[in-house]
Amino acid sequence: MADWNERQDPRTGFSADPRATGDVARGEVVDQGLRKYMLSIYNYMASGVMLTGIVAMLFAQSGMAAEVFVNGGILSWVIMLSPLAIVFAMSFGQNKFSTVTLQAMFWGFAVLMGLSLSTIFLVYTGSSIAATFFATAGAFAGLSLWGYTTKKDLSGWGSFLVMGVIGLIIASVINIFLGSSTMELVISFLGVLIFAGLTAYDTQRLKEQYYYLRGSEFMGKAIVMGALSLYLDFINMFLFLLRFMGASRE
Repeated sequence: MADWNERQDPRTGFSADPRATGDVARGEVVDQGLRKYMLSIYNYMASGVMLTGIVAMLFAQSGMAAEVFVNGGILSWVIMLSPLAIVFAMSFGQNKFSTVTLQAMFWGFAVLMGLSLSTIFLVYTGSSIAATFFATAGAFAGLSLWGYTTKKDLSGWGSFLVMGVIGLIIASVINIFLGSSTMELVISFLGVLIFAGLTAYDTQRLKEQYYYLRGSEFMGKAIVMGALSLYLDFINMFLFLLRFMGASRE
C-alpha cells in the first residue's frame, strides 16, 4: 500500500506539508532570482537594440553611411564583418573573458551593428522602418512570453532551428548570384519563421539555464550571452520582416 505520508519530489508541490519542509519559501526565492535574472537579460538586450537603432539613424542622417557603403571600399567590409567577428569571439571565448570584458564587447557589438544597419535608412522609408520595428517588438514580446510560460519542452527545436539558420545562409549566398526575387521572398518568409521559433526556444533555454547556474560565478556572463542571443533573434526577425513591410525610398 502506498505510504501517503512519504515526502514527494518538492518540484511537484505535492509534499505532505510544504510549509514544514520549507519548499514554498525556497520556491519564492528561486522565482525572485529567476525574475531578476531574466529581467537583467531583457534590459541588456533592449538597451543593445536601442543603442543599435540610435547609432544607425545618426550614422545615416550624417551622410557618412552613404559615403562609406555606396562608394564601397575596405571600410564598408570592416564595418559589416566586425560584428560577426565579435559574436564568434564572445561565443568561443566566454569562459576566458571576464564579465566586464564580455559587457564591453556586447556594447561594442551593438555600436558596430548600428553602423552596419544604417544602410536600411538609405533603402527604406523611416515610417516603414518604424512600423516594422514595432511589429517585430510586439511579435518578439509575445513569442518570448510564450517561451517563458509554456509547459511544452522546446529543447527538441534547437538542432532543427540551427540547421534552418545554416540553410538560410546558404540560400542567401546562392541567391546573390541568382538574383531571384521569388527566392528572396521565400528566404525572408522562412527567416521570419525560424527566428520567431528561436525567440521562444532561446527564452525557455535561458530560463532553464538559470537553475543550473544559480549562485555560480558564471551568472554575470550568462546574462550578457543570453542578451546577445535574444538580440540576434530580434534583429534578424526585424530584418527579414522589413523585406515584406519596408517601403522603398525610390
